[in-house]
Amino acid sequence: MSADHHRRSPSGFRRSVLVPLSAALVMATGTGAWYAFGGDGLRSPGASPDSDSPAVASLARSLDLPWPAEGQASAEVEGIGSLGTKGDQIPVPIASITKVMTAYVILTGHPLSGDGQGEEVTADQQAADESFSTAESTAPVVAGRRYTQRQLLELMMLPSGNNVARLLARWDSGDQERFTSKMNKAAAALGMDRTTYTGASGFESSTKSTAADQMKLAHAVMKNEAFRKIVATPAVTAPGSGTPIRNSNKLLGKDGVIGLKTGSSTPAGGNLMWAATQEVAGVPRLILGVVLHQQADTNPTAGMAAAFEASHTLITAIRATLPHALAAQDSKS
Repeated sequence: MSADHHRRSPSGFRRSVLVPLSAALVMATGTGAWYAFGGDGLRSPGASPDSDSPAVASLARSLDLPWPAEGQASAEVEGIGSLGTKGDQIPVPIASITKVMTAYVILTGHPLSGDGQGEEVTADQQAADESFSTAESTAPVVAGRRYTQRQLLELMMLPSGNNVARLLARWDSGDQERFTSKMNKAAAALGMDRTTYTGASGFESSTKSTAADQMKLAHAVMKNEAFRKIVATPAVTAPGSGTPIRNSNKLLGKDGVIGLKTGSSTPAGGNLMWAATQEVAGVPRLILGVVLHQQADTNPTAGMAAAFEASHTLITAIRATLPHALAAQDSKS
């Protein structure tokens, strides 16, 4: 089963000392907004432009972050650099986090303006029939109805509709197999060398990746304005059925969180790719994070609750300590 679940449960944490940061770099890049690096383009390299800069390395400072005690995690701040990774970066199932790459490939081939609706897609009978599946997460679509590209991206990303992911794959490439090939080519272009996609939805446990690889994708896809607006949407109404659809991301709208994507299954456990904002040195910055493989091989509900808990703890710690750490470094430099 690949679905998104919302109930919170306790999860343990352990702290580790990582994270090169630079006050001088903040001063050098602090004139732009938090999307200053790359605008809306989807073809930029996945790594943060500053992560390996001499300024970051020479003026490194450590943050004591509460990384999750299990699985994998990674975090970075746009315009400043990587906050490090936790856990062995061994490919693991990622469930519906897969849909971030599906959206990336769709938006690359079919560009969408920030508020635009894009091209129209006719829902086929397969997607409509799959709407009633009880074995996976789905979204309601009506066979023969025309949906805009944006509407389908919302139905894929907010409730994690597997049937919609496969519909978009067929629309773009004729079948899911050819679309999956595009996904793997896009991953290779972003330097995601420990990632293998075997479907558009994440239902297949054979789709595997690492937190570090998914961070490269998060960095690239969040440069797209339409994508940012979609994943920040709290709820929509499904066209044709009138069904209210809520975003599966329980953290959305809290503690600066503006997205991004949930994913859970028994083999994958709980997974969350998240995005939040925080003012650093007077500039709003985008913080990105990936938490994977929480309570894997138990049940998706417990795994997703653990992923939410681990991510929330990381987000609040980064937002609380990063400005102070950089201010302290400024005072010493």
